[in-house]
Amino acid sequence: MLLDAVEERFGPEIGLSDVGVDAYWNVDLRTSFEVSADPAPGIDVGQSSDDIAELRALLRRAADDVPVLWHDLQHLAGALRLLAYLDLPVTGADES
Repeated sequence: MLLDAVEERFGPEIGLSDVGVDAYWNVDLRTSFEVSADPAPGIDVGQSSDDIAELRALLRRAADDVPVLWHDLQHLAGALRLLAYLDLPVTGADES
């Protein structure tokens, strides 16, 4: 349902060069679930272009190649976050 809504909103393909963003703040996976510790050391920069490249490589892997879930799912999450970002209301609009 959600991906159908994305396709309806943005079309069947989204060109990364058209979205105007690539780099984003990323919280290391372990850090993101250790909320009692200072998160600053676990914050780095991710790239949407890298996430998409990794997902494309995943699709080309041999059928018997076992995915590395912690790694591959983070790239999927990065791509999904980009889609969510693209749908954010315009700054100043109601963001609830």
